[in-house]
Amino acid sequence: MVTRRAFLAGVLSAAAAPLPGLARAASTARGARHPNIILFVGDDLGYGDIGPYGQTKIATPCLDRLAAEGIRFTDFYAGCAVCAPSRAALMTGLHTGHVSVRGNARGADMDLQTLRPSETTVAQFLKDAGYATGLFGKWGLGEIGSAGHPNRKGFDEMFGYLNQTHAHNYYPTFLVHNSARVPLKNVAAEENRERGDGYAKDRVEYAPDLILDHAQRWISANQRGPFFLYFATTLPHANNERTRATKNGMEIPSYGQYAGRDWPDPDKGLAAMISRLDADVGALVSQVDALGLSRDTIFIFTSDNGPHREGGNTPGFFASSGPFRGIKRDLYEGGIRVPFIARWPGRIAPRRTSSHVSYFGDLLATFAEIVGRPAPKGLDSLSMAPTLLGRPGQLAHEFLYWEFYEGGGAQAVRFGSWKAVRKPIFTGAIELYNLASDPGEQRNLAADHTSVVEQARQFLERAHTPDPRWVPQ
Repeated sequence: MVTRRAFLAGVLSAAAAPLPGLARAASTARGARHPNIILFVGDDLGYGDIGPYGQTKIATPCLDRLAAEGIRFTDFYAGCAVCAPSRAALMTGLHTGHVSVRGNARGADMDLQTLRPSETTVAQFLKDAGYATGLFGKWGLGEIGSAGHPNRKGFDEMFGYLNQTHAHNYYPTFLVHNSARVPLKNVAAEENRERGDGYAKDRVEYAPDLILDHAQRWISANQRGPFFLYFATTLPHANNERTRATKNGMEIPSYGQYAGRDWPDPDKGLAAMISRLDADVGALVSQVDALGLSRDTIFIFTSDNGPHREGGNTPGFFASSGPFRGIKRDLYEGGIRVPFIARWPGRIAPRRTSSHVSYFGDLLATFAEIVGRPAPKGLDSLSMAPTLLGRPGQLAHEFLYWEFYEGGGAQAVRFGSWKAVRKPIFTGAIELYNLASDPGEQRNLAADHTSVVEQARQFLERAHTPDPRWVPQ
């Protein structure tokens, strides 16, 4: 694996230098065509965890380059503060007041975490537009045989994890290829042997490396395009089961450049995982460039929610939430505001920054505009294409909305510079913050702006469609 990474970082990068002409020739030979789309989603990666958003302790040179070659959004939001509902919003263009998956599954009730047959995904939409579609990494929205399985939701091929608990384990005994289990050389600890998740006793094959290898082979096989690659890495999510057993859930083969730092091991592990994620971004970008596809490919990078402290790590050590309050499971900014970087050479101007307010659900409408097809009706989705491409006509949301069901639950709404948070969900007092003057949400202004609070209340009530399956925990 070291040899493969060295090859990607060295040989492919060097080989990419003379290829811009080849990229133009390839585009000309194919004529007008839809762009390839690579959507790279980190797992529990905070706003402040990477260099383009202020990180200084963790090296992310590939993401630094990606931002320099494209556009960086400062006010982009995940679909929710935890994985499943956030990814459901990403796939369907529906916010958590409307989408069927509004939280992580509780116990064995995986139906709660399964997309409905009526919900159209980004992959289904793009497949209908003529795209090859691939998912590599974590899905979490439907098991084998369910209506939400990736192959039933528009993906021609998937490789990785279907189940979120399974995805905690970086050395699992198996991964899933479409609907088949692919056995690996890892040996589970005795208490996890039946399920193949949890944590491993004998660690041989590191799942993120296998997932990257499969994704790169898929790109090569589908390079004539157009293709949509959803690369849903598990980095830097913690192995929660291993945390309980060892107090260190940051599961990584080596601490690498951080091994000699005078840091707690979980923080070394988090840093190494983020740098490994960064290297995976670089590997995919280098491959696209080496194939002469850079001008035919939109590369988008983001994260599913704010940073965690589930692996024994300390989010404050790296200022993982950036200047914001809260982490994963909070509807304050630190739990839901995430990085968003897009690169499309020749179409997206480099070194741009945008404060356009947008979220996961907007990607479906964005891709629809880019491919010139109408988006499905009834979505909570506005195209970001005008901002991405630097042209007029960008529409703005009246408000963005989130709801969350753990710990008594919460709701949040952003409209203009105002942000309102209500907890417990549906019944609690409404807190009000002005993000323009107080991005860290330290001063609750509700008592001073009763008319704005009333406006927020109306938005909160209007955005929520009751679903009897979802009740506060």
